[in-house]
Amino acid sequence: MRIGLPGLGSTVDDVVRRARRSEEEGFATLWFNSAAAGDPLLAIAIAGRATSRIELGTAVVQTYTTHPLLMASRAAAVVSAIGAPRFTLGVGPSHKPVIEGVLGLSYDHAGRHTDEYVQILAPLLRGEAVTFSGEEFRVSATPPALPDATEVPVLVAALAPRLLRAAGRHTAGTVLWMANATAIEEHIVPEIGKAAADAGRSSPRIVAGLPVAVHDDVREARETAGKLFAAYGTLPNYQRVLAKGRVAGPAEAAIVGNEDAVGTQIEALFAAGATDVWAAPFPVGDDRSASRARTNALLKDLART
Repeated sequence: MRIGLPGLGSTVDDVVRRARRSEEEGFATLWFNSAAAGDPLLAIAIAGRATSRIELGTAVVQTYTTHPLLMASRAAAVVSAIGAPRFTLGVGPSHKPVIEGVLGLSYDHAGRHTDEYVQILAPLLRGEAVTFSGEEFRVSATPPALPDATEVPVLVAALAPRLLRAAGRHTAGTVLWMANATAIEEHIVPEIGKAAADAGRSSPRIVAGLPVAVHDDVREARETAGKLFAAYGTLPNYQRVLAKGRVAGPAEAAIVGNEDAVGTQIEALFAAGATDVWAAPFPVGDDRSASRARTNALLKDLART
């Protein structure tokens, strides 16, 4: 199974240690959010030079903060630093409270913005020149230098139909958060799969991310998940995909239970159409270290199957 973990770390040294350990433990990928070590692309470039096999990806970096031409150049620099095609660039528009409330930018056309963004970014990272004129962007550019004709795969944080179609048409796939097996099978796969097929592209990559805890008391685990991940249930983008999964909120979407139950739920994600799973372990109970260790032990075993 292709099992990944969050690329956690407040400093680059933390990220490097986690990357080395995760590679040794057999995990397929580390997925870094936009705040990792202050700059996830810098952290990935350094961690990539300290490792040799593990894929390093972003889940995700914000589109609004970086023009697609600059994003392409930064991604090319990461590949040059790593020296191997182990980098995957996940991008997404973030959420209205961040883009409008923090950055002071308009979020009125997030779907259109992201659709146009990846129509520029993905070809550039395939080594193609781009001439594009849309409502959000007007670009005429040559691609950045990529070593040995390396292609940088682009994934989109696509939860709603428009971005799933954009991901299928223009990119390597999607990287998800809070989409359970039901949402993947009934919503994600049909939308992105049809778009890719209609565009003559290969089957898209579908990277499913969910909170995970191995714990015998399911009720306690769900209560903890409800508290830790409550903020996601307040954001419209996640509310929609949770509804597609027929769950009320993050507590119900989380993967919890004993080893057998968690293993079965992770297998269900793959059966539903996920190509990868990135698991976000969270501790339950008084002994947080023991709780994390139990979850990590199972995930290591699954990663090696």
